[in-house]
Amino acid sequence: MTRRIVRTIVQVATAAVFTFVVIFFLDRNFRVLPNAIHEYLPSHHAGLIITDITITKCSSLNIFSNCKLDPEAWHRVEKDLHLSKGLFSSAFLHIRRKREEDLSAEDKVVVDVTVGRLDPSANDKGKGKIASPDEGWEARPAGLWVKRSSKKGASDSKDAVTAVDVLFGDDAVEARPGWRVTGTPLMLDAASSVPASHITFRRGAEQVPFKPTPRVNENGRFKIMQLADLHLSTGVGHCRDALPEDWNGGKCEADTRTLDFVTKVLEEERPDLVVLSGDQVNGDTAPDTQSAIFKYAQLLIKHKVPYVSIFGNHDDEGSLSRAAQMDLIETLPYSLSTAGPADIDGVGNYHIEILARGGSGHSAITVYLLDTHAYSPNERKFKGYDWVKKNQIDWFRDTAQGLKKKHKEYTHHHMDVAFIHIPLPEYRDGNLTFVGDWKEPPTAPVYNSGFRDALVDEGVVMVSCGHDHVNEYCGLSMNEDKPALWMCYGGATGFGGYAGYGGFHRKIRIFDFDMNTARIMTWKRVEFGENVDKRIDELLIVDAGRAIAPMMPE
Repeated sequence: MTRRIVRTIVQVATAAVFTFVVIFFLDRNFRVLPNAIHEYLPSHHAGLIITDITITKCSSLNIFSNCKLDPEAWHRVEKDLHLSKGLFSSAFLHIRRKREEDLSAEDKVVVDVTVGRLDPSANDKGKGKIASPDEGWEARPAGLWVKRSSKKGASDSKDAVTAVDVLFGDDAVEARPGWRVTGTPLMLDAASSVPASHITFRRGAEQVPFKPTPRVNENGRFKIMQLADLHLSTGVGHCRDALPEDWNGGKCEADTRTLDFVTKVLEEERPDLVVLSGDQVNGDTAPDTQSAIFKYAQLLIKHKVPYVSIFGNHDDEGSLSRAAQMDLIETLPYSLSTAGPADIDGVGNYHIEILARGGSGHSAITVYLLDTHAYSPNERKFKGYDWVKKNQIDWFRDTAQGLKKKHKEYTHHHMDVAFIHIPLPEYRDGNLTFVGDWKEPPTAPVYNSGFRDALVDEGVVMVSCGHDHVNEYCGLSMNEDKPALWMCYGGATGFGGYAGYGGFHRKIRIFDFDMNTARIMTWKRVEFGENVDKRIDELLIVDAGRAIAPMMPE
């Protein structure tokens, strides 16, 4: 009896699987299932289906031109393809979308996009691709070509284009998983000063970005690279105060040189985490902030390095607010950045835990990141820059105290460090013990909100900032003649920002944690000069989990 029941169950299960496979095959080709069921199939691309793409051009000199299409049928990507630099002209990308259940027999689904002067069909034939009668390339303005298909199941196929966007600059890259940039820019009548615009698109469903868990290596080491003040632009940008002046024959593209420098140090230092400490984007030269962000993100993704970021005073001077940027950054692979609590000042107040070696779930290092905002909210009383607010300090204290019990479960010395953009007022203290160069007066806020004391009270041993590009020192702050807190500068990395004090060469700062002895070593790498392959100002700043007086390595 038992064998008969088992045999029956196996037969029923086999029949069910066979039936599902047959129905799935039929649905893929003939759409036999109702939409209510069909939308739950694994291959289904949730959301709206793209049925057409076009570009509109308009001129303020021509009252009959219009850059708007029927909003009930078309979605406009709100990026002027001339980046608002056209004296009289503008252009916009439009996408036609429908819900899958609303598709009619006459509707076609976009399955490919390209840009060029010639009909891509000839290229397809050269590759042995023969277009079927129900799909083919269709010309659109600005050299855009769209391939659409009316085949049944096209909306669920792996070729279905499910999202379209625009990026700018000859160096435009994609950082989103599953997206790719068309190789040829749109053919627009834009001024030569306007960065080229590229169509970028995604096929299939949105992919979940990879988010690694940072962990101390098996040898007990963990290395953090700080990238301060990248100042990336939309397009390659122009170098400021670059040395030597005759480098590359005098032709210096800021972003190219910056990212080449970062790539070199990434590959030589092999960090376990990158901290972007603000002013990644050079606001006034980045009318499309997204294009600038993707450049550093794509580089770090390519090298498989997790990264966290905070904002400086220039990041949100372009096309995206802090909140919009963080929304975007949170969706990128290897990004561990978060917006933080919505009920406290700023965007990007958060912490991450570096776990102990092996399979341990205990935290070995806590990295705190806080938004230092931008400019003073009260210039008449406190000129210059903003400060860490009271509710941010309260959040930091509450978070640190809430973590202490859990951190004590770690059998070695747990260490806390912090990163900010604008330096604390204490960076100006002439009584600090300095290692490295002080080349310009620290532009810290005039108002002191007490964040330095909060860091010391909660056991943070090191804080590092950016903002002042040519300052590259670490200064030891004391409490009653005892070492309390190391305060460092990253040393500006990007060629899009100023650097004109005393022959400054761009720097990148490294922090090397040895959890076997609870030590932190720091040094800098330089972009050019006789020390290009050396560790500059190598310094032991923490030993046995505590800040110590300067001890240069032997």
